[in-house]
Amino acid sequence: MAKLYFNYSTMNAGKSTVLLQAAHNYRERGMVPYLITAQLDNRAGEGRIASRIGIAQSADTFHSDEDIFAKIETRLATGPCACIFVDEAHFLSDAQVWQLARAVDDLGVPIMCYGLRVDFQGRLFPGSAALLALSDEMREIRTICHCGKKATMVVRKDATGQVLREGAQVQIGGNESYISLCRRHWREAMEDR
Repeated sequence: MAKLYFNYSTMNAGKSTVLLQAAHNYRERGMVPYLITAQLDNRAGEGRIASRIGIAQSADTFHSDEDIFAKIETRLATGPCACIFVDEAHFLSDAQVWQLARAVDDLGVPIMCYGLRVDFQGRLFPGSAALLALSDEMREIRTICHCGKKATMVVRKDATGQVLREGAQVQIGGNESYISLCRRHWREAMEDR
């Protein structure tokens, strides 16, 4: 039975690594996965899912106003597809998450989404909020704060290393821009005592 899965965490927890490993497992068993990532995040090159540990895979891309159900339906018409993997799922719109749910229900294909839960200000991304509401199963991919506790938050830094408290929700970046922290250390960094 097909389900909609949401695998979430903070930055640098290994979401893309887990996605690429799962897709590899499908291919090893002779099944065909379909990988999709946000067109907005092209740090590894457009249409590439890459992990900090050095593994990467080509992928199709989605943009914010695209009909994901139609994209999946078109892909399924070209041949077998055992599972769909969506990286950077926090960049999905609310409507696109509903389209993914519809694809699971009406097309019978499992969809595994990987993305951030909250932004640097502790607010849910629209795609993440919809995935938390609609997913059949959710799994947290854990990483740790410098203190050893589970990191659930992230701070954004500027070029000089100063913590930013305001700004656009979306700013593409990696270790040079973001640090994963536990809630206590995030509150200290954000001077929210």
